[in-house]
Amino acid sequence: MSSSSNALVQHYYSSKPPPPPRLVLVPFFFSGSGSGTNNTASSPAAASSTHTHTHTADANAQLDAHLLSLLRDGHTDAAYHLFASNPSLPLSPVSSSRLLAQLSYSSFSRASALLHRLRARQALHLLDANSLSLASSAAARSNNPHLAYSLLLSMLRRGLLPDRRAYTAALARLPPSRALRLFDALLHHLRHHHNKTNSLPDTAAFNAALSACANAGDCIRFRHLFDQMPAWNASPDALTYNVLIKMCARAGRKDLVARVLERILSSGLTPCATTFHSLVAAYVGFGDIPTAERIVQAMRERRTDICLLFRAVADDHIISHDQQSCVLEDIVKPWEQEEVPLLPKAYPPNSRVYTTLMKGYMNAGRVEDVVAMLRAMRREGETSPASRPDYVTYTTVISTLVAAGDMERARAVLEEMGQAGVAASRVTYNVLIKGYCQQLQAGKAKELLDVDMAEAGIQPDVVTYNTLIDGCVLTDDSAGAVALFNEMREWGIAPSAVSYTTLMKAFAASGQPKLAHKVFDEMEKDPRVAVDRAAWNMLVEAYCRLGLLESAKKVVERMKARGVQPDVATYGSLAKGIAVARRPGEALLLWEEIKEKEVDGEVVEALADVCVRAALFRKALEMVARMEEMGVEPNKAKYKRMYVDLHSRMFTSKHASQARQDRRRERKRAAEAFKFWLGLPNSYYATDWRLQDDGLN
Repeated sequence: MSSSSNALVQHYYSSKPPPPPRLVLVPFFFSGSGSGTNNTASSPAAASSTHTHTHTADANAQLDAHLLSLLRDGHTDAAYHLFASNPSLPLSPVSSSRLLAQLSYSSFSRASALLHRLRARQALHLLDANSLSLASSAAARSNNPHLAYSLLLSMLRRGLLPDRRAYTAALARLPPSRALRLFDALLHHLRHHHNKTNSLPDTAAFNAALSACANAGDCIRFRHLFDQMPAWNASPDALTYNVLIKMCARAGRKDLVARVLERILSSGLTPCATTFHSLVAAYVGFGDIPTAERIVQAMRERRTDICLLFRAVADDHIISHDQQSCVLEDIVKPWEQEEVPLLPKAYPPNSRVYTTLMKGYMNAGRVEDVVAMLRAMRREGETSPASRPDYVTYTTVISTLVAAGDMERARAVLEEMGQAGVAASRVTYNVLIKGYCQQLQAGKAKELLDVDMAEAGIQPDVVTYNTLIDGCVLTDDSAGAVALFNEMREWGIAPSAVSYTTLMKAFAASGQPKLAHKVFDEMEKDPRVAVDRAAWNMLVEAYCRLGLLESAKKVVERMKARGVQPDVATYGSLAKGIAVARRPGEALLLWEEIKEKEVDGEVVEALADVCVRAALFRKALEMVARMEEMGVEPNKAKYKRMYVDLHSRMFTSKHASQARQDRRRERKRAAEAFKFWLGLPNSYYATDWRLQDDGLN
C-alpha cells in the first residue's frame, strides 16, 4: 500500500474512537388489535419469545465485542473469518468502521464483501469517514473507481467529508464526466464545512480534476478550475502545466503548446522529464513529426535554449480563434522579454520520449524509421541507461511490423527482446496473436498462447481470447470459436461483451442465426456484462445474412423496447437483408424511416439496388440523388446492366388495354427519367431506343 494509504490508516487508529453505543432493547410485539393493552404479551409464549430475543441480542453483542478485540490485537484474518461465519456481524459503528479500515488495508475483495453485507442490511450508516475514505482509496487502486465514486458521494450525502487522498485517487481513475461531477460536489460541500483540514483539495487534487477536463476537451471548465486554485491555497506546479500541454493539444492549439515551457520557467518552476515527454507527445498527436524530431534532437544535444526553438514553432503557426480554446490564452501569455530563458539543466531524452516519437513514425507508416530508432536506442543505451528500450518500446516496434504485415520480423523482434533481457508483456503477445490472426494463421496464434506465453509464465486475458475467437471468424471456423470461448471460461476468465459479440459473429458468418441468438440469450443472463448496441446489431445481421427479415425485425423491435435505438449498422444489415430477400415493399418502408437520418452510403445503395430490380424507378432516383448529396458516386455502370438485363422490354406490349396503359403511364415516366439519369436513350431526347445503339446487348 502507498505511503498516503499508510498515513490514512495511522490517522484512523490515532483518532479517538466514539463511545460504544448503548444496547437498546426494542419491545417485541405480536400482531393483534391495534388499540388497548396487548393481553398476549404476558402469556408464557410471549415471555419465552422475548427471552429468546434478548438472549440472541446478548450473544451477538458478545460476538461483536470479540470481533473488535481481534481487530485491536491486529488479527485481521481471524476477525474476517469471524465476520464471514456470522451474518449478524458487525453490529456497532466501532467494529464496522475498524473492520472496513483494516480490510481496506489488507484485502480489498474482503472489504468489498463487508460493504455489500452492510448495504444489504441497510447499515452503511455505521461506517465513519475515516474507514469510508480508506475503502474508497482501496477501491480506486483496485481498478474499481465506480465503487469509489459511489462511496464518496454517499459520504457527502451523509455530511461526511472524505480525506483528500481518497478522492484524489478516485478523480485520477474515473471517466472525465464523473470525475468532474465528483470534484464539483466536493468543492460545494467543503465551502459549507468548517472542520475540513484533511479534506481541502491540494495541487494534486486539482491536477487530477484538470486532467479530467483535458481528457474531455473542455477548455472552459479547465480555465474555471485553474482560476480557482489560489482560493484553495493550491499553487500550480510542473505537473499542472504538463496537464495544460495536454489541454492545449486537445484544443488543437500548436501555438499555445509552444509557449508552455517558457510559462513554466517564468513561474519559477523547474520542468520535469514528463514535461518534455508531454511536448513531444503533443506534436506527435498533431501529426507534426518534424517538430517532434527537432525537440528530441535538441534534447540529445543537451541544449538549454530549447525555448528559442519553441518561439520559432509558435511563430510558424496561425493562432486559432476558436471561442473555447481562447480562454487558455491568458494562462499561457505570450513572451514579453527579448531574452530567451534557459533551462536550469539539460534534459536528455529517455526511452519514454524516444518511444513516443517512434509511435509517431508508426502512425505515419514509417516502418524503417521505427526499426532504425530501436537500433539507435540500443546503441545509446550502452552509455545512457535511461535511453535503453523497454517493453513498451519493443511492443511498439512489434505493433508497427504487425500493421505492415511483416510477421517474420515481428517475431524476430520478440526474440531480440528476450536476448536483451526485456520481458515481454501480455500486451506484446496479444499484438502478435492479432497479427497472426489477421494473416489467417490461427495455428501460429494458438501456438503463441499454448507454448510461448506458457513458457514465459504469462496468463492470457479476455483480450487474448477475443482476438483468437475473431481469428476463427476470419477463417470461418465457428467450432474453433466455441472451443476457445469454453476454454476461456475454464481458465476462469470472465467473457466480456466483445467475447459474446465475436462468438455471435462466428455463427452469423457461418449461417447459423439460431446459435447466434442462443449466445445472445446467454449474454443477457450474464450479470457481468451489459448487452450493448453492437450485440443487438450482430443478432440483426445474423438473420439478415439469410434474408430472414421477419426475425430481424422482431429483434429490432425488442432493441427499441429496451431503449437502444438503431444506428447505421442496424440499418445497413436490414438493407442487405432486404436485398437478399428481394422484398421491395420492405425497401420502401425502410427508406421512409431512414431518408431523413444520417446513414451510410452503402445502406442507400443496397435499397436502390432492390428498387431498380423491382422497377421502382421513382424511389430509385430519390435514393441515388441522396447518394450524390452524401458525396457517394452511384455505380451507373451497374444500374445500366441491371436495367438492360431486367427491364429492356418494359412497356413494349402493343396489346395492352387503354386502362392498363393509363395505369402504367406514371411508371413509364419514372423509367424514362431513370434512363435519362443513366445516359441511356429515352423519351427526353430520343424516341427510338435500341439496345444495339448503346452496345449493351
